[in-house]
Amino acid sequence: MHATETMPVGRVRDGALDLLKWLALLSMVLDHLRYVGLSLDGLYVPGRLAFPWFCLAIAANLHRVRHVAVSGQWRYLGWLLLFSLISEVPYRLFIEDADTLNVLPTLALGLLVARGWQQKAAVDRGLALIALAIGAVFSTQLMFGFFGVLLPWAMLLVFSRPWYFSMLPGLVCVAANQWQILLDNGTPLALMGLAACLIAPLAGLLLLRQAKNATPPAMRRWAYALYPAHFLLLLLVRTIIA
Repeated sequence: MHATETMPVGRVRDGALDLLKWLALLSMVLDHLRYVGLSLDGLYVPGRLAFPWFCLAIAANLHRVRHVAVSGQWRYLGWLLLFSLISEVPYRLFIEDADTLNVLPTLALGLLVARGWQQKAAVDRGLALIALAIGAVFSTQLMFGFFGVLLPWAMLLVFSRPWYFSMLPGLVCVAANQWQILLDNGTPLALMGLAACLIAPLAGLLLLRQAKNATPPAMRRWAYALYPAHFLLLLLVRTIIA
């Protein structure tokens, strides 16, 4: 890929975007398999791809519909907020020592920030500022913290820009993943996790560009239910193993 080439600037094909979402879901499940009671610490590395790829999916959706009606984006936000509430109990049942909310509130705030940057209306800009304030004040209560709230916006910035701009969301992703703890840890697993965070945005963007002919099952609204459902399924697995 030459330095003058840019990431996709037109409509992202649904097939490529659905493939990205399925891979993000797979990465998330692999990451959470570490909590079923088996020695699966190595899954931490592929698990670092899940959150940035979900953020990239948000950015790709915003980029695709930037010149059309935005009512669908409000529905998108509504579904995120609804399943934020639905998922909290299954999340805390499975992650017993959880010290943050589940990931969906972070994604919802990130959607508002990215959308506020993209849209010019005062209401969008106002909601983005409110989302930023919530992210800053409640950073410790949000999964991936304040930088996690910024990641969909950072992903959106890369569209229509040269590929090397993916280093920006890569650095934001590293910041969202407790980089100081991982760096101080210094183990090969921790360092590979940092590397995965750094390259995840570029890898996802390349997938959106190259997988134009992909035909995975479409992820529709029912897919939101997979988030709380996978916690319950893995909780059942852990109970059986125990």
